[in-house]
Amino acid sequence: MNMSQLMEALAEFAKERDWEQFHSPKNLAMALSVEAAEIVEIFQWTKEEDSLSLDADKLAGLTDEIGDVMIYLANLARKFGIDPLDAAAGKLEKNKKKYPAALVKGNSAKYTEYGSK
Repeated sequence: MNMSQLMEALAEFAKERDWEQFHSPKNLAMALSVEAAEIVEIFQWTKEEDSLSLDADKLAGLTDEIGDVMIYLANLARKFGIDPLDAAAGKLEKNKKKYPAALVKGNSAKYTEYGSK
């Protein structure tokens, strides 16, 4: 399934349940934030090295939460006619300019600390 097909399937899913009434941009953004926090919760209190490999239950939970994030993100993007893959590709190009590899390699500081806006 590609992004366009996913967005259409989600729209149909909501329509069949009369849920469009609840899918305001505000509500979708709030739900997206909650689902992203549920991803954080999976890793909360784990050691850095333990976060690199999850047991089957945690991996299944992470998979579900990533799915939830994608669903709310796709629903929000659809409200504004934004293709999330195009948005991500565009943002990647901007980030390449903000963070030139030759200048930032191995350093995690924010671009404003490099003086290259």
